[in-house]
Amino acid sequence: MNGIEILGYTAGAITSLTFLPQVIKTLKEKSARDVSMMMFIIAVVNQTMWVVYGALLSNWVIILTNAVILSMSLTMIILKIRYSGKEDEKLSF
Repeated sequence: MNGIEILGYTAGAITSLTFLPQVIKTLKEKSARDVSMMMFIIAVVNQTMWVVYGALLSNWVIILTNAVILSMSLTMIILKIRYSGKEDEKLSF
């Protein structure tokens, strides 16, 4: 592995952490009230295209980085849906 590949994998690893704080916060608080569903839908579409692009280039840095972000974006969508009903109940009391 050369210096350019190390830089790519390092940058990819750091980029992959982008949505991790939001996922952790949402899980801890069991609330996604202030989370934008549209942002994560756009992220899922974007990351899916990046994964396909990386696959077409056989570029593992692109594939892995964007697959991790895709999984976190999908997790946030699931959490937003899961907690939306509970938040509605909290508001009615």
